[in-house]
Amino acid sequence: MAELIRRVEDGVGTIVISNPAKYNAMTFEMWDGLPAMLATLDADPKVRVIALEGEGERAFVSGSDISQFESQRTGAEAQVRYNAALERAHLAAGRCAKPVVACIRGLCIGGGVGLAASCDVRLCADDARFRIPAARIGIGYPSAGLERLLPLLGPQNTMEILFTARYFQAGEAQQMGLVAQVFPAAEFSRLAGEWLRTVARNAPLTVQAVKRAVLESTANPGASPGPAVEAAIAACFSSDDYREGTRAFMEKRQPEFQGR
Repeated sequence: MAELIRRVEDGVGTIVISNPAKYNAMTFEMWDGLPAMLATLDADPKVRVIALEGEGERAFVSGSDISQFESQRTGAEAQVRYNAALERAHLAAGRCAKPVVACIRGLCIGGGVGLAASCDVRLCADDARFRIPAARIGIGYPSAGLERLLPLLGPQNTMEILFTARYFQAGEAQQMGLVAQVFPAAEFSRLAGEWLRTVARNAPLTVQAVKRAVLESTANPGASPGPAVEAAIAACFSSDDYREGTRAFMEKRQPEFQGR
C-alpha cells in the first residue's frame, strides 16, 4: 500500500514515504497529502525538527509513480491538476517554520531529488544514488524545480546532471552541495537520528529564526532583512530560552529549551 506514515519521537517528527514495492515512488495521493502532514507536524509543540525518509533501505523516493500517468497525468486538465499537487508538495517544506530534513538512503530519482532539494538540509547514506532522468523520458523539467536546484548545485552542475540524466553517487552529491552530511550506510539510522536529535535539543526560536533568515536571503540576495526576520531574531533575545541558555552555559550544564 502506498501511503505516508507519521510518527513523533524525541522532538523529531518523521514522515515515512512508503511505497516499497515501487522504490517509494510517490502517487498523486501522496503528493497531494504531503503538505497537510507537514503542516500538522509543524504545528505540533512536541516537534522541533521534521524528517522525510523513505520506507526501508532501498530508496528515498524514486520519483512519481509512472503507472498513474495515463490515468492522472494525461490531458491538459489532468496535467495542470497533477503539477499543482506536485508544486504544493515541493513548496510545503519551505512554508514550515521548523527545519525539514531529507534523510536519504538508496535511490533518489527524479521527483525524489526535487523533493529532497525542497527541504532545508539533506543527509544521506554513502550508498545513496541520485539521478534526474527527464532527458531520458522526454518531459520538460519545470522551471520551479530548476530554481530549487540552482542555489544548491550552481548552473554548470545543474545542466550537466540534467543534460546527461546520469547517476551520481553520495560523495559527488556532497561535493556539488546537494547534501550536507554523508554517513556510512550501516550506521545511517543511528547517525542521522543523532543529528536530528541534536537539532531538536537546540533552542527552537533560534533554529526557526535562522531558517527564516536564510530563506529570505536566498530569495532576495543583497536585500536588507525584512521585518519578519528582524522580529524573529529579536524574539530570541527576549525569550526564556535565551535566559536558560546563558545560565546553562555559565553553570556548565545542558540547557533545557522550551521554545518560548
